[in-house]
Amino acid sequence: MIVQITGNVNYPITLDPTVWIFDDRKLPYEKLFSNENESPSEEEADDLQKASMRWDREIYQQSINPPVNKSISRFEKEKILKGTFFMPLKPFIATSEPASDIKSVTIQTENGDHELSIEQMQQAMFLFAKEGKPLKENGPVHLYFEDGSNKDEPITGVKRIIFN
Repeated sequence: MIVQITGNVNYPITLDPTVWIFDDRKLPYEKLFSNENESPSEEEADDLQKASMRWDREIYQQSINPPVNKSISRFEKEKILKGTFFMPLKPFIATSEPASDIKSVTIQTENGDHELSIEQMQQAMFLFAKEGKPLKENGPVHLYFEDGSNKDEPITGVKRIIFN
């Protein structure tokens, strides 16, 4: 259940998608492939205000007490256990520091290899959880593009990303 980033990079990386459910960078399916307008809904604005208040409280508390593990609310826990989530690849690509002369990227899967450009990889997203569960069938991740161009036919069974 791991994915490796290798090839012409300064730092080869091994990714474990099973821990991404707790990562704040994850994006819900609805936010990524929604056709709704970009203005936040009333519920999202309320969530944003609550998050802002929590942030202010945390900063105040840290100035008084040392930081402690923050628990998640019941609502957030239910969203995590039932949600479908994506992880953007851009931060992982930046961390691996690919060489400046990269010409292409090879995605190794269970079903063969796929050649992509570095530009396509910059907008790539991994689907890692569907309905709150890790992808076991054709997993550990499926590769999608932010623009939705392969929404109906993602690259499945991704095992390794090789920068050429």
